[in-house]
Amino acid sequence: MPSPSFTFAHLADAHVGAWSRDPAVRAALRESVLRALALVEERDCAFLLISGDLFHTPVPEPAEVAPVAAALRRLVEGGRRIYVIYGSHDYVAHRTSWLDVLAETGLFLRSAPEPVRVEGTRWTLPFLVDEPTGAAIAGISGRAHGLDRTYFGAVDAEGLRQHDGFRIFQFHAAIDEYLPAGLREHIHGISRSDLPGGLDYYAGGHVHYTYLGEGPDGGLLVNPGAVFGTSVTDLENGARGTTQQGVVIVRVDGGVPRAEFVRTAPDETIRVFDVDVAGKTAEEAKAALSAAVGEHAAAGALLFPRIHGTLTDGSVGTIGLRESRDEADRQGAASVHWDLTGVVGAPSGESVEPGSESRIEEATLAQLAASAADRIPELAGPAGLGRLRELLRELGTARADGEARADYEAARLRTALGLLGIAELDGS
Repeated sequence: MPSPSFTFAHLADAHVGAWSRDPAVRAALRESVLRALALVEERDCAFLLISGDLFHTPVPEPAEVAPVAAALRRLVEGGRRIYVIYGSHDYVAHRTSWLDVLAETGLFLRSAPEPVRVEGTRWTLPFLVDEPTGAAIAGISGRAHGLDRTYFGAVDAEGLRQHDGFRIFQFHAAIDEYLPAGLREHIHGISRSDLPGGLDYYAGGHVHYTYLGEGPDGGLLVNPGAVFGTSVTDLENGARGTTQQGVVIVRVDGGVPRAEFVRTAPDETIRVFDVDVAGKTAEEAKAALSAAVGEHAAAGALLFPRIHGTLTDGSVGTIGLRESRDEADRQGAASVHWDLTGVVGAPSGESVEPGSESRIEEATLAQLAASAADRIPELAGPAGLGRLRELLRELGTARADGEARADYEAARLRTALGLLGIAELDGS
């Protein structure tokens, strides 16, 4: 008999293991996720939904996985169930991911079928039933670059719709109607009408913005946003309240869900601030930067200065980044993560200051994608730049112990062709 009242939790985009170059920020992200998992028990939730990207890569460092796995184990031992779908970061077609390993240990149940669907082929959506509550749970896992989009239009969800009890659908895809204006040019999502209609709760993921909406034929549609975030923009949006940086607690009464967003990010330590150097000399900019860092530095603080503007003389290398970092260290700050993308004035050939590597990498990738776009149209524009990142990440995958070289090379080739939308090589 389905239960008319119960509580469950919903999170997505934890990205455990992100910020690999900044151990202090990586630790803050991990602690935010662990606080979110602790709330599942504190709020007496019957089960937890994880709608993709629990980890930032399919195979993160074991030291990152261990505390999360232990927290999940405590929930399971306390009688709670965990239902998971793969996201675009933690799914990999040709290798075993940590999600596969944890699923095999019984920590959670995968609520989405994993086989790749042939485009245009009609298929029936399977679902699980959470026996203590009677809730039915189904989903479609995410894939890199939205390769899962075609799955939605061909799914038959009638069996799930007819279930006598609360009905949940998990997905890891952007919903076009809820994308912020600034992201619509860069993210290709699905329409709200592509979701199976007539359900009670739509558990979203993928976009690092919180939103609350309605399914195609009613029902509550929720995207929790990132638990912490993987960029300075994510953290800034969290500080502004654009996203909640935490977990959603959902109370179901009489079959009607009500969502509560609970922040778990360490607000007391995250300091995102701007330093405007427009029209300043190098010495004036150095003083402004020193003052701003000094104002925000404190024991354990994570500093994210966003420096922008055009200098009247000098360059980025002469505005005292190293001195300001040293001052932050003296005040006990745990991390300084410079954002230099808005600064103009550094001459070419200048030595690179610590923290600016990501800016140079991004510019180099963009230049490479643009130069290749004429010959490889799939590398054109923002979507092409994303494909290039994935290609480079794929090519950097190490050969597993015992994996034959031929199998290793074939796996790299298959994934590369898939990212470029090529089913097979000509003449093969």
